[in-house]
Amino acid sequence: MSGTAAHKVLVVDDEPALARALAINLRAHGWEVVTAADGRSALDAAATTHPDVVVLDLGLPDMDGTEVIAGLRGWTTVPIVVLSARQHGEDKVEALDLGADDYVTKPFAMNELMARLRAAVRRSQEVAGPTESVVVVGDLAIDLARKRVAKAGVDVRLTPTEWAFLELLTRNLGRLVPREQVLREVWGPAYEHETHYLRVYAAQLRRKLEDDASAPRHLITSAGLGYTLEP
Repeated sequence: MSGTAAHKVLVVDDEPALARALAINLRAHGWEVVTAADGRSALDAAATTHPDVVVLDLGLPDMDGTEVIAGLRGWTTVPIVVLSARQHGEDKVEALDLGADDYVTKPFAMNELMARLRAAVRRSQEVAGPTESVVVVGDLAIDLARKRVAKAGVDVRLTPTEWAFLELLTRNLGRLVPREQVLREVWGPAYEHETHYLRVYAAQLRRKLEDDASAPRHLITSAGLGYTLEP
């Protein structure tokens, strides 16, 4: 089965024909589908149906999709896959910076969208490592089993993609992880050249985990090479 029957997807798009086509294809691949045609309905549906992943168009009639991302990120880490006709790099960066996990431009291939949805759900649900594995980095306590990180004893909320990035660096503590490896392991083989993802997510992690994001002590960038989590 291409999807998993237990997985629920919230499709947010104001184009009835596209929303209907997405729903038909997703259900045919074993997904449970909930739809919303505007931002307010999307936020309500997310709160009441608790989807495993959200597919979100940015051009909604009542509010911009970026406002929906911000609204969702105020209380949930559900994976968000943006599906938009906006192809400018700054639109992608803004959506990712607000907390989206992926960005697919229209027109798109259904098989690719399915693969990205599966990857987003897998990142958010997979069990990470041995139960006793807690890595301490400065004032950070990174619990690989429970997929949690605390800073000075206070839990830090990470999105599934932020966690996957941090987990990869933690499992390679003190070693340079090439940027191609990060893209391949966190987002998938098709992303090996999407370096803007790395810039956005590294910046987000630094804002959440470092005392001074402009002078990081732990999440270090080696320009043109990759990233290191320094103990």
